Amino acid sequence: MGIATPEVYAEMIDRAKAGKFAYPAVNVTSSQTLTAALQGFAEAESDGIIQVSVGGAEYASGSTIKDRIAGSLALTAYAAEVAKNYPVTVALHTDHCAEGNLDSWVRPLLAIEAEQVKSGKLPSFQSHMWDGSAVPLDENLVIAEELLELSQAARTILEIEVGVVGGEEDGVSHEINDKLYTTVEDGLATVRALGTGEKGRYLTALTFGNVHGVYKPGAVKLRPEILGEIQAAVGAEVGKANPFDLVFHGGSGSTADEIALAVDNGVIKMNIDTDTQYAFTRPVVGHIFSNYDGVLKVDGEVGNKKAYDPRAWGRLAEGGMAARIVEAAQQLRSAGQKLS
Repeated sequence: MGIATPEVYAEMIDRAKAGKFAYPAVNVTSSQTLTAALQGFAEAESDGIIQVSVGGAEYASGSTIKDRIAGSLALTAYAAEVAKNYPVTVALHTDHCAEGNLDSWVRPLLAIEAEQVKSGKLPSFQSHMWDGSAVPLDENLVIAEELLELSQAARTILEIEVGVVGGEEDGVSHEINDKLYTTVEDGLATVRALGTGEKGRYLTALTFGNVHGVYKPGAVKLRPEILGEIQAAVGAEVGKANPFDLVFHGGSGSTADEIALAVDNGVIKMNIDTDTQYAFTRPVVGHIFSNYDGVLKVDGEVGNKKAYDPRAWGRLAEGGMAARIVEAAQQLRSAGQKLS
């Protein structure tokens, strides 16, 4: 148990696809949120994926330092040590690298990992995401081809995005409109450029109305049936059923039915960030409201050290986030599916 090797990560993906379940992919920004993710996976008896965004990596390096490479590697080192104590297997992933961040983040990490592999070590991360949603598809796929080759040398898996996810993620924003739906033609262009595994394994985020962030019911119109249509059309061309290993972005706030249909159509990974952020923070707010005279030195009093000790509210925050991950694992059917 602990961090997945490249072979085990591939096995995790294969098991999810064959068993029609998906892994919660949880964004973390600190050792504490990473610990909460591990706790949630363990309580759900689900393997999972822990993700770091460029902003999360910068924050993890120190909010006044903002070194995205140092923060990324620090979180992987912490995860490698503490994950040994949890009875689940997790993969580590960098999330949403836009074009402007490739040279300062994912390309350097892939170079570091290629050197690790050359020296007989395992790569720090198991997969990296290239977010080409802000560039034309042909340019997106040219960059993806280059990164897929680099990923091979680093023994990592590449994740790409074909289509547009609405809302904002690490400075990349898109309107909520008809552009949020990937087409069959987009899927065909993808396999023609990247193949179906012979050039290296990759995960594909096809969009079906997805939006990052928080939204009210009815504001977003998800059409997960699009995933099945693309899988069928592309599968017919390449002679392979369900050729894509799919990723569900903008999963926070989705209904159970939408999630189930997406998983049925080949989704093996669903990103969850907004909901777990709230689940982490909400218990802290409750603790402060309930213990205001303990966390504050009111009217000349001294407060209550047991109330303002960061471990007091920190345990509650971790528990809240872990519970939300258990809920996600149950919706995604990965609960109880951990590798033995």
